[in-house]
Amino acid sequence: MPSGLPIGETWVEAPSTAPVIFPYDGSTVADAPVGDVALAHAALENALAVREKVGRLPSYLRRNVLQSVHSAVLANRDAFVDLLVLETGKPLVDCRVEIDRTLLTLETSAEEVARLHGETVPLDLLPSGEGLQGFWVRKPIGVVIGITGFNYPLLLAAHKIAPAFAAGCPIIVKPAPQTPLATLWLAHLMRSALADAGAPQSALQLITGGADVGATLTTDARIGAVSFTGSAAVGHRIARDAAPTKVLLELGSNSALVVAADADLDAAADAIVRGGYYASGQACISVQRVIAVESVRDALLDKLGARMPGVVVGDPRDPVTRVSALINPASTDRVRQWVGDAVHAGGSIAYEAPGDVLGPIVLTDVPDGLPAWDEEIFGPVIAVRSVPDVESALRVVNETRYGLHASVFTSSLETAFAAIDRLDVGGVVINDVPGFRSDVMPYGGVKDSGTGREGPRFAIEELTTTRMAIIRPRP
Repeated sequence: MPSGLPIGETWVEAPSTAPVIFPYDGSTVADAPVGDVALAHAALENALAVREKVGRLPSYLRRNVLQSVHSAVLANRDAFVDLLVLETGKPLVDCRVEIDRTLLTLETSAEEVARLHGETVPLDLLPSGEGLQGFWVRKPIGVVIGITGFNYPLLLAAHKIAPAFAAGCPIIVKPAPQTPLATLWLAHLMRSALADAGAPQSALQLITGGADVGATLTTDARIGAVSFTGSAAVGHRIARDAAPTKVLLELGSNSALVVAADADLDAAADAIVRGGYYASGQACISVQRVIAVESVRDALLDKLGARMPGVVVGDPRDPVTRVSALINPASTDRVRQWVGDAVHAGGSIAYEAPGDVLGPIVLTDVPDGLPAWDEEIFGPVIAVRSVPDVESALRVVNETRYGLHASVFTSSLETAFAAIDRLDVGGVVINDVPGFRSDVMPYGGVKDSGTGREGPRFAIEELTTTRMAIIRPRP
């Protein structure tokens, strides 16, 4: 892979570098290039210069490029996994899942190119429309700015790059400062495929850097859309500063899992452990709030307690590890502080794994108004609360500023459909973890969890505009 940053049709040297740190032991993985505002301006000018050409690339070429990238990532699957483990610190098992989902995103985005079309519309519903021909088509929205989070760097980049190119949009990607390496490699593979196809490599550019770089990219009035994955606070600021540009936000959550009185408690306990601690809890749809009907609370806690010692904490390179170090010490300190605040306010620790690495924690009876219940903890912590009945549980799920995913464990179809109808979230999952996410479904949230939808088909629609056409044939 070339050194520097992929700007314009070449790779340019960055003004500085910064170490990428392996979170588990603090060692340096590599020195990564760090961009600046000048390079951000250069990337914008290059993207705008090829906007029209990229928008007119034929469907077969866009599909072939994405298929080529899919093949290249697949050929390097194991090396990508190893790199993701080192730069994110996520357990090996979770990085393997990330690669599989990245491959699916590339594959389905290539397939969706063939489905990007409009339709004809009858215009003679009024007498004035008699004899007119009407139809609409989809056109690329323009230059896309994609900003990704640290927790799933390759997958989140693919969620932005593949739909943007499928839609005919040039894209500039800004990865999280902590985790740029896998995304740089993906950019190299795609730019190589673009060059082989005779397409402009400026269709995909990547720049790293701080908030000033991000602000330069997102506030330029000439871009078509911003797609951001990250915290609610930053997302809100981007939306304000970028207005009136279209902004797609995939923000945080404090996802709830409801356990009804008629639930399969073993299945629910398995899901809570699996959904609460994958990626060391650093996932926006990991289980954080467990809301159990009072009659099954004690039995559920017993089953959780029996499973907790099996959650292996340690080196993320070990295949048996399920929880490892968080992305940096500051994140670990914050999670510990939130747990301490919850206990000080009357909550209890039902389980806490021993050891130097922050392991899985189960809290009970955390009061409202505390970050461990109200906010996104982004660590290996779940909080269990009991309520009198399912009606109360659904109400508690909605009593939050977030609304990404929620799940309900029940044997009742009536309860399942009530949850689907009444929960104010972007996705409802019955009898599985809220983190069950299909990359071919419309993914996104409501309220402070964001706006817009990801998933190839839906993201492509978000990154296009409809153009109406009306023709009055001459007699």
